[in-house]
Formats: sequence, structure tokens, C-alpha cells
Amino acid sequence: MTDIYKTALGILDPFFGTALGASTVFFLKRGLGDGIKKALLGFAAGVMTAASVWSLLIPSIEMTDMKKALSWIPAAVGFLIGTAFLLALDKIVPRIYDGQAGRSAMLIFAVTLHNIPEGMAVGVVFAGAAAGGTVTMAEAMALSIGIAIQNLPEGSIISLPLHFDGMKRGRAFLYGTLSGVVEPIGAALTVLLTAVISPVLPYILSFAAGAMVYVVFGELVPESQTGEGADVSMICAAVGFCL
Repeated sequence: MTDIYKTALGILDPFFGTALGASTVFFLKRGLGDGIKKALLGFAAGVMTAASVWSLLIPSIEMTDMKKALSWIPAAVGFLIGTAFLLALDKIVPRIYDGQAGRSAMLIFAVTLHNIPEGMAVGVVFAGAAAGGTVTMAEAMALSIGIAIQNLPEGSIISLPLHFDGMKRGRAFLYGTLSGVVEPIGAALTVLLTAVISPVLPYILSFAAGAMVYVVFGELVPESQTGEGADVSMICAAVGFCL
């Protein structure tokens, strides 16, 4: 498989994850079970944490054209900006993952906004891998798969509440799937722009890392540790990190 096909598949992986999660509206009556959801969240958190370090932060440091003692600066700056960006989104758009009736539009908006930096992260790592940089295709694919796994419950938490509020299954599936469209679009645009703005690529890589780590510790880990099944999520997080 050529790098072009690998990049195309990797860019689409997160979208497929969202679509697969949204498809639960056709065969689940009450949504994903708590145990399965916590296992998926933990696994995705482990994969995304590892990928943020080895696929984003370390390459950001290694490709910085500065003295070795200062090569960490772009990584640190970009990381903090990426974290601040997601923090600002959460202040502007509240995180709504409970599917309360009457708040469907806000739910779709919140999930869609959170998908933008995820798509950008995928685009950055595949652009770096295709350019023959320090990021490999395997590392890029690991990040893509991790985001796709995380998107499974995100797709379902949109489509299922919409259906339970009276919307037909097909239309609810469509809305859930459309929330993930911004990811391949953002990834493709990032791939195209990376060739033009290569001097600031270290900042882009670390920005994506900051956004991803914020998602992990701000959303995935807290949600996976509430109620029963926390041990399962931690085991899956360790397995995902090692993988």
C-alpha cells in the first residue's frame, strides 16, 4: 500500500469510528453498555497518550532547527497553546454527553467542535510521515486508530438520544455521522497546508499534542473513572499505551 493510500485511510479512520458509533442506533436499544464504553475510553486514552508523546511531542523537538538546549521551546509553546485552545472551547461550549432532551443541537455542536483539533492532529502526523520525517506511518496510524476508537461512543451519544427523542433512526444516524465529517476535512486541509508552513511544523505538532492530551485527561480519563468498571478502563489504558 502506497503512502498516499495509507494517508487517505488514516485520515478517514476517525470518521469511520464516528459513523460506526452512530450506527448503534440501528441495533442498540439503550446505547453502549457502561463496561464496554469504559473499556473503549480507557484503551483510547492509553493509545492517544502514547501517540501524543512519540508521534507529536518528540518529533516536534527533533525537527526544531535550534540549538539542542533550546529545541524543546516550540514543543512547550505549542503544547500549552493547544491545551489553552481546548480549554477555551470547553468554556464557550459546555461538554454535554448526557443526551438530555431539548439540548440535541448543543450536543452536536459540542462534539463537532471537539473533533476539529483531533482531525488536525491526524493530518499533522500523516503529513510528517509522508514527508519522510521522524514520524513513521505506523505511529501516524496508531494515533488515527486511537482517535477512531474514542469516536465510537461520541457517534452513539449523538444518534441514540436523537432517536429516543422521536427522530427516525436513519436521520439520527445521519446527524451522528455528520458530527465526524470535520475530522477528515481538517486533516486533509492540514496535510495540504503543512507543505506551505513547514517552518512552524514543530509548533503544529505540539499544538495537536496539547489538544489531544487535554481530551485524554479532561474527558476520557474522568469519564472512564466514574462509577463501576474503573479498573477495567485502567487495564485497557495500559494495554493501549503499550500497543
